[in-house]
Amino acid sequence: MIPEDFKSSDPVAWCPGCGDFGILNAVRKALAILEKKPRDVLMVSGIGQAAKLPHYIKANCFNGLHGRGIPAAVAAKIVNPGLTVIVNTGDGDCYGEGGNHFIHNIRRNADITVIVHNNQIYGLTKGQASPTTDSGYETKIQAEGVVLEALHPLELAIAMGCGFVARGYSANSEQLTGLIVEAVKHRGFSLIDVLQPCVTYNKKNTYAWYNERVYDLVKEPGFDPYDKAAAYRKAAEWGEKIPLGIIYRADTLSYGQKRGLEDKPALIEDDIRNIDIRGILKDFD
Repeated sequence: MIPEDFKSSDPVAWCPGCGDFGILNAVRKALAILEKKPRDVLMVSGIGQAAKLPHYIKANCFNGLHGRGIPAAVAAKIVNPGLTVIVNTGDGDCYGEGGNHFIHNIRRNADITVIVHNNQIYGLTKGQASPTTDSGYETKIQAEGVVLEALHPLELAIAMGCGFVARGYSANSEQLTGLIVEAVKHRGFSLIDVLQPCVTYNKKNTYAWYNERVYDLVKEPGFDPYDKAAAYRKAAEWGEKIPLGIIYRADTLSYGQKRGLEDKPALIEDDIRNIDIRGILKDFD
């Protein structure tokens, strides 16, 4: 497989220079490295600019409601354990509207990969603050500046026990590709929060702003992503220094392993002709 095998014919509708392009390229490269076939991959999304990405990947696609991509992805993984299920979602879609699903499916630990396109703004709806917008930033809606403290999704994920927590940067396609490969290989809920400049509505967190601050954790002497306390400290870094890479790892049993689902055939392949449902129907008499 090569990245072009996962290129769809849909025209791309993002702004020129959008960070989503880097994420799209990384996803295609990662699927090729993993030697996946389009029929074995399901791309799931909710609503937003990030949610357009599945249309640009040649694979199965499901678009859900705003913030509701994760539960649909978990359901698909449960009924078809052999699928590689990847959610593409935005910071508003995942951490705002879908915040409850984000938290409780970390607890559930289904074997899915969640890639959050974090541009720290609501891009689709013209630039109001999202849950991750920096405090003090002025938008057309928050004209006097955002008064709330930004949500810290990596700290939240680690605190909730997520077994794979990483941060990528859309301008570093090679590193991001590697993170996606490792996230898909991880058996359980995997989170990659991707710093993704919005060239239209976020005039603070630009490519230049990130380039001055991001650094690769691989080059950090002695850092161990299996050390939860150390990972939490790194997840909390923001401002002058922003770490990229795998921030936290833990070996945990996935929902499918706990429930004995991994060795079961996909529901569509199961022979249900001899299942007696009369007992169930009686409940509706």
